[in-house]
Amino acid sequence: MNDVKIGDPLLEVRNLSKNFGPVQALKDLSMMVRAGEVVALAGDNGAGKTTLIKAISGVYKPSSGEILLRGEPVSFAAPQEAREKGIETIYQDLALADNLSIGANIFLGREPMRKAFGFLPVLDRKKMADAAKSTMALLDFHVSRMDAPVSNFSGGQRQAVAIGRAVYWNAQILIMDEPTAALGVPEQRKVISLIHQLKAQGRGVIFISHNLQDIFAVSDRIVVLRRGVQAGERRIADTTHDEVVKLMVGG
Repeated sequence: MNDVKIGDPLLEVRNLSKNFGPVQALKDLSMMVRAGEVVALAGDNGAGKTTLIKAISGVYKPSSGEILLRGEPVSFAAPQEAREKGIETIYQDLALADNLSIGANIFLGREPMRKAFGFLPVLDRKKMADAAKSTMALLDFHVSRMDAPVSNFSGGQRQAVAIGRAVYWNAQILIMDEPTAALGVPEQRKVISLIHQLKAQGRGVIFISHNLQDIFAVSDRIVVLRRGVQAGERRIADTTHDEVVKLMVGG
């Protein structure tokens, strides 16, 4: 992982603000994510969570403040630039192509080609299949048919494919937006265990969820937002569900 050691700062957000005309969606927010750490973002709808992750991932340009990646200031004109620097966002809808295999989804938009008969460019299906196999093994994820369309898979398996794609392209930081929201309990557990594996690999995870149970199961720290400002930050080991709810509602 590019000589980053567990515990090293990967991503730092300093005094970040974002205005949409007269509306201030984020005000003066600072947070850090270290290698091998899961930081949860919590807050009611409209608290600023989505604005924050869109500023980090290159969808929005911050109005002020800065973003540092491994200590270097960065500025992204588009999500593709953030991806190239190792920041991947996995949204709730997963953005998978249902009719395609795991390998084809990993390479979606970046398909590898090879030369047939020495000159004819064709899709390198073997490379795609090998990548699918090795990436999914890394996540301890096993399906019997690697060539099956992902529409055949359960919610937790599809989540694994989206995570696998990010891992294959060497994401250092994964932003996961409500990854357990539409899943049953066994599937939620699968996703939680995938996140623990990402941690063990030294990646940083920003975990957004309305489910405090999941947040407490997987996160090291929690940053609570309320109406665009940071209402508090706690180590999970040092807080309770009640305290987090009070921070969220301002009680």
